[in-house]
Amino acid sequence: MNLEGRRQSTNVDDRRGRSVGKAGGISLGGIIIAGLLYLVFGVNPSEVLEQTSSIGGTQVETNYTPSAEEEELAVFSKQILAGTEDVWSKIFKANGRTYEPPRLVLYNDYVQTSTGTASASTGPFYSSADQTVYLDLSFFTSMKKEIGADGDFAYAYVIAHEVGHHVQYLLGDLQSAHRQMQRVSEKESNQISVRLELQADFYAGVWAHHDNKMFHSLEDGDIEEGLAVASKIGDDYLQKKAYGYTVPDAFNHGTSAQRSRWLKKGISTGDPSQADTFSIPYNKL
Repeated sequence: MNLEGRRQSTNVDDRRGRSVGKAGGISLGGIIIAGLLYLVFGVNPSEVLEQTSSIGGTQVETNYTPSAEEEELAVFSKQILAGTEDVWSKIFKANGRTYEPPRLVLYNDYVQTSTGTASASTGPFYSSADQTVYLDLSFFTSMKKEIGADGDFAYAYVIAHEVGHHVQYLLGDLQSAHRQMQRVSEKESNQISVRLELQADFYAGVWAHHDNKMFHSLEDGDIEEGLAVASKIGDDYLQKKAYGYTVPDAFNHGTSAQRSRWLKKGISTGDPSQADTFSIPYNKL
């Protein structure tokens, strides 16, 4: 991606180097389980932790010196967040609305959220409780090592996807879906979750379309990077990698083909009015 001269968002809380003291409530094993649920099934760790316990913790400053590579990723993340602010502010304004951007929290190892403590193993996630995207930058290294997904646009897609959940929150779709998920069976709830996740993928694509239109940010190979990572974080791919087989009723983020398709649709159209993943028959997603 071409990000030369791009501004960095100031809506960032950099908590790297602050260790979180855990006081009762949930064990380290519980946090690891939450992380495994996320990596294999896409379960939001904040939801797992919220159901398990609300943890009171203290933050302690440590002598933490980030590597040059990590600092580059921090700057990159702030630039991508700024890009989402610019794009979604313009889109919301065109539709008579005001965009209120999410905060980005950068952390390492553990982080205290409004619903509990999360660990780096949970991966990036959005919490609607405090309208915040949480990101441990080591996740990008893990992406490369664990699933072979690499490249700046691949990383940007991860951030833009989480911001996509914030867009859903501002539009009320996230809350509506979560209410509906509480009233149906586990299988039906998972299907609603898939619809939410595919819509967030689409919104990530919409952001990329407009960011490129505004700033000429996309370079040769960028779109392919994004589609490659989308194909490697599908439920079918991750389950088969973990267990050697798939359990379709447990899918809650969408298959590799679905995630790639909706991301590509967002990139190609740039039209947020085509984001409806809820009225389409489930087997047609």
